[in-house]
Amino acid sequence: MAEHLSLFFSKEIAQKAGIEYTQTGIDPIVTSLEFDSRCIKEGSLFFALPGLHTDGSFYIEEAIKRGASVIVHENEVTNKKENIVYLKALNSRFAMSPVSAAYCEYPSRRMLVTGVTGTEGKSTTVYLIWQLLTLLGKKAGFISTVQHCLGGEVTWNPEHQTTPEAPIVQRLLKEMADNGCGYAVVEASSHGLSPRTNRLGDVNFCSGVLTNITHEHLEFHGTWEQYRDDKANLFRALNNYIPQAGSSLTKPFGVVNADDKSAPYFIKLTDHRIYTFSPSGNAGDLILTSIESRQDGNRYTISIPGLYECLEVQDRLPGVFNSANVLAALLAVSGLLNIPVKEIVPYVMKLKPVRGRMTAIRKGQPFEVVVDYAHTPSSFLAIFPSIRERLDKTGGRIISLFSSPGERDTKKRSEQGKIAALYSDIIVLADEDPRGEKPMDILEEIALGITSIADEKVFNRDDNLFLIPDRPKAIRKAFSLAKRGDLVLLLGKGHENSIIYADYVMPFNEFEEAEKALGEMGYTD
Repeated sequence: MAEHLSLFFSKEIAQKAGIEYTQTGIDPIVTSLEFDSRCIKEGSLFFALPGLHTDGSFYIEEAIKRGASVIVHENEVTNKKENIVYLKALNSRFAMSPVSAAYCEYPSRRMLVTGVTGTEGKSTTVYLIWQLLTLLGKKAGFISTVQHCLGGEVTWNPEHQTTPEAPIVQRLLKEMADNGCGYAVVEASSHGLSPRTNRLGDVNFCSGVLTNITHEHLEFHGTWEQYRDDKANLFRALNNYIPQAGSSLTKPFGVVNADDKSAPYFIKLTDHRIYTFSPSGNAGDLILTSIESRQDGNRYTISIPGLYECLEVQDRLPGVFNSANVLAALLAVSGLLNIPVKEIVPYVMKLKPVRGRMTAIRKGQPFEVVVDYAHTPSSFLAIFPSIRERLDKTGGRIISLFSSPGERDTKKRSEQGKIAALYSDIIVLADEDPRGEKPMDILEEIALGITSIADEKVFNRDDNLFLIPDRPKAIRKAFSLAKRGDLVLLLGKGHENSIIYADYVMPFNEFEEAEKALGEMGYTD
């Protein structure tokens, strides 16, 4: 895409982006929007962003040498070049969203865009909504931590970032709209919804979904209250919804987990219709009244108050917690298409799970191996109890392998250890993404939580508690301890393709490593 700067950058856009607006007489053709100087090509607009470890201002000269024609910057530029447009912003990162939306011709106004936020369940709920829309004959795209679809094939997300930066979000949405998508589903992280990044600030959301709010990312937000408030920006955005021309959906709506203690907080943020679901059998527009969880999925009954009817549902999504994601997806699609939930329920059996979310690896071994992305105390509480209940019936043991990321919320580490200890028989601690921290220090912090429950269960080093930073070696240790009927839970990495250390990134695929380890044990089916 190539546009003259004057065709998308106006006084109004400058004001919204917090950019000083001056007529320069120079009107370059902008070929792309970039925030990484290494990606600059001839005609790029470069956002010089401040950062924790470096500053984009240091790379302005390099960007110009590579062909940048427009520079958006915060700090003063003293050595300005001729024929280059310099745009001074109050906050160049915040400015990316309005400028990107204008450059991409506001693609979210050409589709019905649903945002999904929450601490857990975002990626799965995004994927389920997209699948249901597709099964019902609608062309849709989606953006999630795990995968993307822009109207064609589903592709893997190679980054460890839930919500991309604004130029990428707007570009992906434009590709969806240009490919004929009438619907888009976007995983909306707390980082992406925060005005500090403004990644989603100019997305025209017609609906918002809240899965839950627990304890996460306090290293960025500072407090739990700020974390919740940033997530709530998704529901505030509904008040600014611009109806799509020719669409039957003229008013936005929200979907909220009624069991979450923050539900009232989100509901009061908008005057628009809010649909609620209850996985615990409490009040709501969709209520889960009974459930039977199996290794390969769930059977459950949901009731719809007011209609005095119950619906029998069966899915292929292992884990009781997935029933909540299904309820949320049913309500979202019902609202988007204006059709009754009961007409959508038959399609639930066709839904596929997200790879890396309670995904089983079967190579003929006599024990179960399950890979899941769970990496917070609340996600541990979501998956462990039903697994424990199921294995108690057969006498199997739970061997859990996990860690906690470096340079992130440290308060959750001991909590993860406590929860895993309550439900596990054997625990193996291994690297997740240590980043700049010492790997063993992180594992020791988790171990303190594990050993703190000694009155209920005793964990001894090199007996039923192992600290092995090297994750491939740790996986092999966990497998060597497994007996027939046991279940090995590999947690924290899920779909990701690397482990981040202080000075390098190690390529790593949990599935491939687990299959390789099983192969070394002679299991290859």
